[in-house]
Amino acid sequence: MTIGGSSIADELATIGPWATPAPRIALAERMARLDKARALVEAAGADALLIGAGASLRYFAGIPWGATERLVALLLPVKGQPILICPRFEQGSLEAAVEIEAELRLWEEDESPYALVADAVRGRLLLDPQLPYGMASALAATGLELGDGAGVIDACRMIKSPAELALLRQAKAMTLDVQRRAARILHPGIAASTVIRFIDDAHRAIGSSGSYFCAVQFGRATAFPHGLPGDQLLEEDQLVLIDTGCQVEGYHSDITRTYAFGQVGDEARAIWDIEHEAQAAAFAAVQPGVPCEAIDAAARAALEKAGLGPDYRLPGLPHRTGHGIGLSIHEPAYLVRGDRTALAPGMCFSNEPMIVVPDRFGIRLEDHFHVTETGAAWFTEPQPSIDRPFG
Repeated sequence: MTIGGSSIADELATIGPWATPAPRIALAERMARLDKARALVEAAGADALLIGAGASLRYFAGIPWGATERLVALLLPVKGQPILICPRFEQGSLEAAVEIEAELRLWEEDESPYALVADAVRGRLLLDPQLPYGMASALAATGLELGDGAGVIDACRMIKSPAELALLRQAKAMTLDVQRRAARILHPGIAASTVIRFIDDAHRAIGSSGSYFCAVQFGRATAFPHGLPGDQLLEEDQLVLIDTGCQVEGYHSDITRTYAFGQVGDEARAIWDIEHEAQAAAFAAVQPGVPCEAIDAAARAALEKAGLGPDYRLPGLPHRTGHGIGLSIHEPAYLVRGDRTALAPGMCFSNEPMIVVPDRFGIRLEDHFHVTETGAAWFTEPQPSIDRPFG
């Protein structure tokens, strides 16, 4: 039995740390990333790249450091050693986290980190697109010539290496197992908040740091892509939508399952089948060289053929078909009209052409794939049917 029939205690008692963890990113790979970025900076006619705290700092330097109001950044010159800009009182923490060789330049609380950057740069500086406006403005005030570093960072991070694919594969397999267990604990009257707590506990038990996010929606709430306020209690004959993910070494999973708890009626079943077809159509359209927007178009064509839409009209698909995923849960490129980025082997995406029937119900099936030399490969196999969420 895949839906109901178990308990929270029984499921947590039979889950343990992942038996075959994927290796961490090696130093040699990080050095290759830096070399690629240097070449792209030079090709852009610039002299250095400034990478702020966040996912890109982790990508290049292995530092899992979130952005705050204090500048912590990696300055990567085209020639010479990388430089880490950091508050002096954080020196010990930074040295314990960094995984590359880099010069440290430290600033006290009453000093300007932007002056440190300006002193180290001779020429044009490209900025991490995730750097806050206030920091970019402070750098501009130093007289530096600034440019957009998105082209450099995105070109590096969009193409995943075999090591990155392995970490992503593990994260998604872990979440799929947690999703399977969450379905088994369902019973009439269970609160969405109870399911959310279980999913977080199960993600921790299986070896991650817990749920990166979790949405549990029942019945009418499934018609709203990000749910409704308040806690819900599950009733017989309702749709269940669960969307959740975790991180492994910073790499994300993000999987959604929508299924029937009891009898949900012919209309919901028909819409589920159309959703399944749209997801399959998007997957089948993937080929190296095809623009991202063509994948979104393939999913919408399947919906329009069934009389839904067109475009973003409801009943139909109210958002893009998918997003890039890696060290960020949403990252370039995007499967949406207007994104003409050419697909290339190593790119990774969600595939989630959700169908919303306004104020009544919604169906979202979300699995992820990576682009190969010949098409696409699933990280997790799609849901087989509305009654069998996990095969």
